[in-house]
Amino acid sequence: MKTSKNNHLKKVIVDFKKLTNTILDLLVIKYPDGYDDKDIITFRNAQNEIVECVEVKTEDTLYLVKVSKHIVTAMEDHDDNDEDNQDKESEFEEFEEETDEPSLEE
Repeated sequence: MKTSKNNHLKKVIVDFKKLTNTILDLLVIKYPDGYDDKDIITFRNAQNEIVECVEVKTEDTLYLVKVSKHIVTAMEDHDDNDEDNQDKESEFEEFEEETDEPSLEE
């Protein structure tokens, strides 16, 4: 009998509409250039429908994220937003560095 190393993980199937920022982060980290056909897991659900997902893990959970056109767009948008936020954070850090100097009034 074959055992899986993921047996201890809670398994959660996630639809595009219910993606959280955390799951999007995991997707962008695991698939920075997008996912390929070899990354897709296919199975039948309780309604005997074929479901295609990509897998991301945390320490205690295995997320199966349903594949759709919307997920690709969400990943791209999320990655772009992260880059924009990093740019803003860098600008803020530069501003902080400039204001850390002692003032001449003291």
